[in-house]
Amino acid sequence: MTPRAAMVTIGSGQMRLFRAGQGPAVAVLPDLAEAAVVVAARLAAAIPSVAWTVLELPGIGGSAEIAPATHAEAVAAVAAALATAGLSEAPILAEGFGAAFLPAGHAGARTVVTGACRARAWTASGRVLPDIAPRADGSHLPALFAHLRDAAILDPADPLRPLRDGPPLPDADALHEALIAAAVAPHRYQTLCRLAAAAIRDGLPDRPDVDWRDAPAAAAALARSDPAAAPLAAAAPLGPGRIWQDHVDIPEARVHLRRAGSGSGLGTGAGNRPLFVLQSAPGSAAPLRDVILGLSEGRSVIAPDYPGNGDSTKPDGPIDIARLAGWMWQTADALGIDGCDLWGTHTGALVALEMAIQAPHRAGRLVLEAPPILSGGFTADILAHYLPPLRPDPFGLHVWQAWTMRRDMFLFWPWYRRERAAGRALGLPDPDMLHDWTVGLLKSGRSYDRSYRAAFEYPTAERLARLERPALLCAGPTDMLVDALEAARRIAPDRITIDATPATVWYPNQPDDARRETIRRYARFLDGAAG
Repeated sequence: MTPRAAMVTIGSGQMRLFRAGQGPAVAVLPDLAEAAVVVAARLAAAIPSVAWTVLELPGIGGSAEIAPATHAEAVAAVAAALATAGLSEAPILAEGFGAAFLPAGHAGARTVVTGACRARAWTASGRVLPDIAPRADGSHLPALFAHLRDAAILDPADPLRPLRDGPPLPDADALHEALIAAAVAPHRYQTLCRLAAAAIRDGLPDRPDVDWRDAPAAAAALARSDPAAAPLAAAAPLGPGRIWQDHVDIPEARVHLRRAGSGSGLGTGAGNRPLFVLQSAPGSAAPLRDVILGLSEGRSVIAPDYPGNGDSTKPDGPIDIARLAGWMWQTADALGIDGCDLWGTHTGALVALEMAIQAPHRAGRLVLEAPPILSGGFTADILAHYLPPLRPDPFGLHVWQAWTMRRDMFLFWPWYRRERAAGRALGLPDPDMLHDWTVGLLKSGRSYDRSYRAAFEYPTAERLARLERPALLCAGPTDMLVDALEAARRIAPDRITIDATPATVWYPNQPDDARRETIRRYARFLDGAAG
């Protein structure tokens, strides 16, 4: 049973929860070393007749934008999220260190705690999370993986030996999910761990610690007479100038969205049409933050993660650009959007192009940034070498692989051609940015290569000739696909404006004035100017 993600908006930002199972709701506060999505799947597999609703604690995963500085602030965020989700009266199952964040109003009989003794023992052992601030060599991520793995394996009373009696050990996929959740904002995860340990040292309210084998059934029994859980509502927007997150369902996937802008954005006139911002493969739309905000004045901006990438679900089967474009139109349908403008970069430029070909009556104006236009021989070489499998590894070896792949993408084009002549002028990003890009790749996981492969297999030159909508085809000077401009000048129809922009806004080491001017050019074109 695949858990469904949902966002709830509270005063300090947004928090994410996962729901699996059907029936009365039980809210779950998970341990800090286990991913909420894994907890939801585990509980629903054991007792599917309960709507297990697992909250990602503030500072973790989809709740990472919440940054509590004190234990009281963290507990208040948990209470606000439960209230917003309609779970204030629901029973709570608190696991491990999650028990440190139980709201005071749930101190009564409608609470089941499990694993608190183990959390106390870990706190008493003095074992602490190592420094996981992003480092240029990437070693912070394997350190975090090792910490999470040890938390599952070792006996806190004797941390040189494995715990012999405890829950089943996590497999590679479960450890992978725990790493991703903790790594979204490592400094905030580290703070949350510190707050939890301090709360446990200060003394948790006295509650029975139910054996892990019995705790799910005990929590389910508390909800037995409750009505079935109401569906989780769409997330409310945040204030002006902020990106907020939500999800929509399409037939084959649950699509994660980043949104910004004012008004409903459902009109069809220039300047009022909503704008889809379409990501490059293989991570998520997160690196496009400045594009999303920069183009959100006067328009509604929607930036999906493709199914198979980022925080969207991962459908089975091969993916091509036509399928991605169809999914994006289905996303527009789910949002009640008829017509829209399209901005896409790299793979996203191809998705935007194909959307406009599939439904020209729905597509307005297009910005196509650096669509891949490669020779047949180069394409074959890329398809043979660019996309090695990326599979969760029980020892965390895939974490090193993801970091090094992402790092080399800034150093060489293509990244696997590690030779002097293939060096790029772009420069490495700072460790925080490289960390974020690596986490985006890890979120896509096994399916990271599908949208990438689709882009390299797409007949860009042939499809450009079929475009009937006005488009700006552009690229910044440090984009590894900047040669697309010269190729496009030879093949593009007259309705396509071709222009070199001063920057690739979402790349590192781009001058601020060049980034601002590039955003202005995008906006002028989308508003109806010639270029």
